Amino acid sequence: MATDLRALLEDLRAQAAARVDATAATLDQLTHDREGSNDDDEHDPEGVTLSSEWSRLTGLAEAAASELRQVDEAIARMAAGTYGICANCGRPIPAGRLEVRPFAVHCVSCAEKLGR
Repeated sequence: MATDLRALLEDLRAQAAARVDATAATLDQLTHDREGSNDDDEHDPEGVTLSSEWSRLTGLAEAAASELRQVDEAIARMAAGTYGICANCGRPIPAGRLEVRPFAVHCVSCAEKLGR
């Protein structure tokens, strides 16, 4: 089971890192494409505005970076021998929870109490 969870975490890490890279590249391209432009895209009836696209991409980038950070922290806990132990109560996190949310830090009971 630990090997399966490690493989799952590594897969999730690769996916999150790819999303971080992709959104960063898209944001860079958006910035490059708009350099020196005075276009009033906020009133352009032809599609998405620059600010809307920027907000959407920034949100995606932040979500991917957050997931990458959580997965890295879970991998570090695995290496330290504390993976699968609730950070709040110290009891084991149920295997079912770890399968669904492999970077979980809290058991179900503590997560509910903490609103996570």
